[in-house]
Amino acid sequence: MEKRSGPLHKKIVLVSGGARRLGRATALAAAEQGADVAITYRDSEREARALVGELARKGASALAVRCDVTDEMSVREMVKEVAGELGGIDVLVNNAANYETATFEKLTVAQWDAIFASNTRGPFLVSREALPYLRKRKGQIINMGSLGGLRPWPTHAHYCSSKAAVHMLTKVMAKALAPEIAVNCVAPGMIDLGEKAAAAFMKRMARQTPMQRNGTGEDIADAVVFFAIAPHFITGQILAVDGGLSL
Repeated sequence: MEKRSGPLHKKIVLVSGGARRLGRATALAAAEQGADVAITYRDSEREARALVGELARKGASALAVRCDVTDEMSVREMVKEVAGELGGIDVLVNNAANYETATFEKLTVAQWDAIFASNTRGPFLVSREALPYLRKRKGQIINMGSLGGLRPWPTHAHYCSSKAAVHMLTKVMAKALAPEIAVNCVAPGMIDLGEKAAAAFMKRMARQTPMQRNGTGEDIADAVVFFAIAPHFITGQILAVDGGLSL
């Protein structure tokens, strides 16, 4: 199938943790805007392979690479493979992350370290390894933050702290990597991905949200695409996509 034209035509977009959830929505949105897309996955190989097929049907050149974003060598090899197969990297979306609930007094050091390894070290490592390719293309980095990095959730001390660190990392990188690379962050609020176990919680949160609904994967993907095609003059920004919940 011939690839559609669009604002990301001939751009190469790398989405870490792209096989499921928000990463999947982002990969599909990028392809719809004309991009070729690489995704990484750790355990979701079946979903990753299925997504590559879906992206190809949209006319995109697509690639899925297994990668542990907490591991330096794994990240280095993944970035080289993506750039080699697709011809470079224009846009990096640091989406891979973990989420976990834990009461403060029961939170273990192992839990704390694991969340920071995936959620904060991961974006740092992938960004650092992708730098030569992004500099060459005057590219964009878009980090996935969280409303939890802007507002304290008492049963998510490690998660909230890791995402607050991502927000600061975004601002530091924006200054450190300018003027060649623009760096921004999307901070999702309550996003309803249709999980039955979360249905009651999501219904309650929708009532508390000024827009009277929870977000969708498409809402977040559209915000990522906004930064991907935005003027290069926009950098260092944290965009809350939360229906006004943080107000």
